[in-house]
Amino acid sequence: MNLLDQIRANIRAALDARSAQQGELDTLVSDAEARSDGAGFTEDESARFGELRTALTAADEAITALQERESELVDAEARKAAADALSQRIGGAPAPDVRVNSEPEVYRQGGEHSFIQDAYRAAFSSDYAAQDRLVRHGRMAGESRDVGTGAFGALVPPQYLVDMFAPIARAGRPIANAVRQLPLPATGMTFNIPRGTTGTATAAQASENDAVQETNYDETTLAVTLQTIAGQQDVSRQALERGVGIDQIIFQDLASHYATVLDAAVYTDIVGTSGINAVTYTDASPTFAEFWPKLADAIYRINGTRFMPATAIFMHPRRWGWCTAQVDTTGRPLVSLEAPQNPAGIGKAAEYGQVVGTIQGLPVITDANMATNLGAGTNEDLVVVAKADDVLLWEDGDGSPKELRFEQTTGGSLTVKLVAYGYAAVTTGRYPKSIATVGGTGLVAPTF
Repeated sequence: MNLLDQIRANIRAALDARSAQQGELDTLVSDAEARSDGAGFTEDESARFGELRTALTAADEAITALQERESELVDAEARKAAADALSQRIGGAPAPDVRVNSEPEVYRQGGEHSFIQDAYRAAFSSDYAAQDRLVRHGRMAGESRDVGTGAFGALVPPQYLVDMFAPIARAGRPIANAVRQLPLPATGMTFNIPRGTTGTATAAQASENDAVQETNYDETTLAVTLQTIAGQQDVSRQALERGVGIDQIIFQDLASHYATVLDAAVYTDIVGTSGINAVTYTDASPTFAEFWPKLADAIYRINGTRFMPATAIFMHPRRWGWCTAQVDTTGRPLVSLEAPQNPAGIGKAAEYGQVVGTIQGLPVITDANMATNLGAGTNEDLVVVAKADDVLLWEDGDGSPKELRFEQTTGGSLTVKLVAYGYAAVTTGRYPKSIATVGGTGLVAPTF
């Protein structure tokens, strides 16, 4: 397959992926429009709609870049064909099929693209434009010299830069992604939410013309405080100017840790809110058979006090691992990882940070930001059952931190300060009874 065919194949693949994403987005919109109550998107649908819009934008950019590359090659072939035709008319030989790399190098000093950044995006973000630039770089490096790469070892980046680049592992924001996400108010560091405390009442009228029941509605104010989450890194100008993609790597890592800190803040607010339901599981030798009714208790405490169904179960990966490790008296798993064998649940052991399975009809989401140092022995974790959309999370923009670069703060030492920051606010206080936790000595660190 020549380069033009390869690019066209990449375009077709990108168009197919975009078409699938567009189809899913259209379905979300049609489903929302079809609802008779006019409620629009559910919280999950709203989040997925945002993800699809972002993915479509990225796909369009990648497709545009590939189309531009295709046009360049088609134009080059057309010019060659014209030159061959002219040569034939004047009695000469056709122009030799020789490629001349007159275009600028893909990765050059002062260029707009970073080799390491493109390697990261190609490996971890399926960035079609980055993949195309890496292919062009490899082709141009091969076409520009006939000797072995050993003669130009300093100019040919080793393959491990692509295959083995290892960003710092972060726990991410599974819980934050599951709750209701709202845009921040335009101004202010605090804002108030009215919250009803005493409702009205009705009663059967004793007899005609007797006074009917009268109970006054009362409310209070729930104050929500804005949090600033920020981090910084000093980098030498030498590293930025002589290195490759250093600032992008640092900003990406700051953004990853930002998401982890935000998620931990959401979890802390959920379990630390006064008035939530709490189920205690005490046992020196915990079993899944004992854990099962405690989980049912937590679910139905929400049903019985919030008067609406729970929507999700959150647990640390170690607790989900313990659940998937439980077997019945015949050795069959209670949480099946393939097809149902027992009625306890169905799930995937190899997933993280998303819906990994179901227990008692509720989706289970794992989150490593959940505490595992609770209790007297500092070795217990919590399982959280929630009506997740009752927890409100306000974020600025799309939830990503802002990036700042200060060139002169420490200019005397040729140091550049890179800063990432963002604003967020969270509250579980509107409906504390939307939350139920299961904790106690029955949830100590599991053994396998």
